Amino acid sequence: MNRPLYAVVLALFPASALFAGPADYVFLPAVTYGEREIDFKSGTARNSGDPRMSAASIGFGYGATQRWFTEIYRKYESSGDEGMHFDAWEWENKFQLTEAGEYPVDAGFIVEIEHPKDRSEGNELHLGPLLQTELGKLQLNANILFERHYRAESPQRTELGYQWQVKYRLQPKFEYGFQGFGELGQWNRWDPPDQQTNRMGPAVFGKVGLGNRQALRYNAAWLFGVSKAAPDHTFRFQAEYEF
Repeated sequence: MNRPLYAVVLALFPASALFAGPADYVFLPAVTYGEREIDFKSGTARNSGDPRMSAASIGFGYGATQRWFTEIYRKYESSGDEGMHFDAWEWENKFQLTEAGEYPVDAGFIVEIEHPKDRSEGNELHLGPLLQTELGKLQLNANILFERHYRAESPQRTELGYQWQVKYRLQPKFEYGFQGFGELGQWNRWDPPDQQTNRMGPAVFGKVGLGNRQALRYNAAWLFGVSKAAPDHTFRFQAEYEF
């Protein structure tokens, strides 16, 4: 493992909370106007002695303006030996707030609305700022996310989560780094450390050009639970066909 890169990870993102869905991915702030994509995500997570949890989604996205990218997902999930079944529709909207390289930190904003099949869960809202900066060949991302369920049968609270990513840009077809996902509990009253979740681990990235503005982009990560409430192991994967 690259020691300078590992040191950057520990300095910027100390071990704390996290648990996101096994198919979740790190949001990036940039928008490409006119770009269309077909997006596939999948993931699986497991704790010792518990059923394996898996999730997947397929979506279509479009760069509607120079600052706005919108995407619709159909999401699936499974637990244990049961087969994959439809779970929810999700509408994602990403807004680019600054021009790339205009300031030391590029900024964006994400708004996601999820409509689950199980109506007792209510509708789920995610929103928050997206930040990215460059240090030589390192690309650093940090996102702060707020989550709330509305019209659910049981009382809900606003949760605070985060995502982070460190990527070493070796070459376009293959890059490597680390990713992490987390939830801290209620936004203004965090859970005790042993009730928070935290996963982090190595990741790979790449983009293969196909000509005529077409490309295949991928990223994958193997995440390890580093707190008591987190899954022991999580594998997540994302592939995008851009055209």
